[in-house]
Amino acid sequence: MQENKLYVGNLPYSTTNEQLAEMFSQYGEVVEAVIITERGSNRSKGYGFVTMVDADAAQQAIAGLHETEFEGRKMIVNVARPKREE
Repeated sequence: MQENKLYVGNLPYSTTNEQLAEMFSQYGEVVEAVIITERGSNRSKGYGFVTMVDADAAQQAIAGLHETEFEGRKMIVNVARPKREE
């Protein structure tokens, strides 16, 4: 399991990949920040994933950002679960 990949939920639909990366960069180096969008419409689904450079940075980000408000919505931040096979 990747301890440095985080699930970020309950995001405003207007959030960009850049905003997500900037928010998490205060806790360590961000390798990747991606907002998940609907196929076809490219509209945000309101959640994304952030990969930090290491597990310590990821834990600090969880401690600092979980249940904090971003543009009026309380974010959910935790370690991402492995993708399920469908």
